[in-house]
Amino acid sequence: MPDRPRDELGRPLPWDTEGFPGVPVRTTIDGVTAVAEAREYLGQGLPFHAHEVLEQRWRCCPEQERPLWQGLAQLAAGATHAARGNGAGAARLDERGRATIARYDGPIDDDVRTLITALTEPASN
Repeated sequence: MPDRPRDELGRPLPWDTEGFPGVPVRTTIDGVTAVAEAREYLGQGLPFHAHEVLEQRWRCCPEQERPLWQGLAQLAAGATHAARGNGAGAARLDERGRATIARYDGPIDDDVRTLITALTEPASN
């Protein structure tokens, strides 16, 4: 069954509608690519797409990295809610994402820190 068409912020559209192009479907994506793509999508005003990329990484990353990627995906979901005008949902997901990332005990490089800032700026506005 085909995926349901969605708008640029990931909201479902009627089945007979042409949707906004989505993220390429893949089962693996490395961290560097995921961060770069997420930042690119955010720069285009597409936080839902950033969420999708980060979720792809979360699903294939090493077990010890899961809190980082899951938290990043939650932050991107929060940015999506902010873009949709749902401030309460954005704040909840921002809080959840920050708490999830706090459970990660590995290093966080500057590119990921920059991504975190980009993801949390919309939720705090």
